[in-house]
Amino acid sequence: MPAARLKEAENRRRTDPQRVRQWQAATIALLFTGYAGYYFCRSDLSVAIPLIVEELGLHGVPAAEATVRLGSMVSLGVLGYAAGKFLLAGLADFLGGRRNFLGGMLGAILFTVIFCLGGGLPVFTLAWVANRFVQSLGWGGLVKIASRWFPYSAYGTVMGILSLSFLVGDAAARKVLGWLIAGGFGWRALFLAAAGALFAIFVLNLLFLRESRTEIGAAEPEVNPLNVFGEEENAKPRSVGGLLRPLLGNPAFIVVLLLSLGCTLVRETFNTWTPTFLHAAGFSVAQAAGESAWFPLIGAVSVMAAGLASDRLGARGRAVVMSAGLLIATFALWGLGSVSGAASGRLAVELVGVVAFGLVGPYSYLAGAMALDFGGRTGGAMSSGLIDGVGYLGGALAGDTFARLAQAFGWASAFRLLGGVTAVSCLWAVALVWIQRRKAREVIPEPGR
Repeated sequence: MPAARLKEAENRRRTDPQRVRQWQAATIALLFTGYAGYYFCRSDLSVAIPLIVEELGLHGVPAAEATVRLGSMVSLGVLGYAAGKFLLAGLADFLGGRRNFLGGMLGAILFTVIFCLGGGLPVFTLAWVANRFVQSLGWGGLVKIASRWFPYSAYGTVMGILSLSFLVGDAAARKVLGWLIAGGFGWRALFLAAAGALFAIFVLNLLFLRESRTEIGAAEPEVNPLNVFGEEENAKPRSVGGLLRPLLGNPAFIVVLLLSLGCTLVRETFNTWTPTFLHAAGFSVAQAAGESAWFPLIGAVSVMAAGLASDRLGARGRAVVMSAGLLIATFALWGLGSVSGAASGRLAVELVGVVAFGLVGPYSYLAGAMALDFGGRTGGAMSSGLIDGVGYLGGALAGDTFARLAQAFGWASAFRLLGGVTAVSCLWAVALVWIQRRKAREVIPEPGR
């Protein structure tokens, strides 16, 4: 009897709601810090582009040519990231999210070091594409871990918080790296510092991050009963085809893929070129790096505002919020289209902030809460990987294509074209509102029908 009582007491301790909440809070903190850390090995290139252009100039490469060639490298990197989303992100549904999450960190550290040791564009390009490819493991791993720790009723809140990680991480990386530039660091030292910061975060997650709440003796969380896998929802998928068919056969999911295509293109453009654009608008290289942090910082405010609005309007309200946000971003981009490279730098910063407010909150829905709503615990990582993968196919245009447009026609024309992209995306968001309302009427018939 004493042994039985001890076992019963241990079971009660393991399933104690307060203890589970403490572990959930720790898991959010670790995932948040971990994914934010990825951005030290991603934003480093963006803030270092002006310095790399200067170095290439010393070797006889004109600035305009160097900018386009680096833009091509950025585009190849985004394609590598998209390929990773298709090929690697879904592995978390089979192998577990923790392996994906930690493996992506190690790969990013390794290829960041290789990049800074390179002596020219061929090595830079190979290292950058490999870096982006392995980093695609991270978000899918995060989504999978979240699905194993939290019930569907908390998806919006939890994924909203975790979506802030890439915004806070981006802003923090840009600020810190900007300070290092101002302190006299060259771009190679900058890359080594970024790799060191991510390694420290990797060790923290390696020691304390857990795959699932079953590891502490708690039951699996509830999944959204309306996910595309229905009654077959389970923690272990049987095959890749069994994951893909229900997702790609859902019309609403296809619209979300199209939204990801447009939103990622615009977001990647601002992530990559904001420091260069602001430098052209009159800021020094260090100032431009620091001012570019406003895009992710205001984006974080957008994520919180969109999350609160979604909570009030319900899950179907996300499409309404997306429509409104993309409309705001469209007008702000047309405003940037009226600002030449020599115009007021402060006005340019303010308009960049408005774009961030309209775009980033709706964007954060796509591969976060929406991915889990569609994929549940079975296919959440695959759902997220497909949404992000399609998005980054569009994001690939943010490098080479946008650089060529900006060089050939000026920043103003390039921004007006982006305004057209957000306008079309806004129409897709309106279509999603219509699809979801029609589906709701089918599931919940109107009185008297």
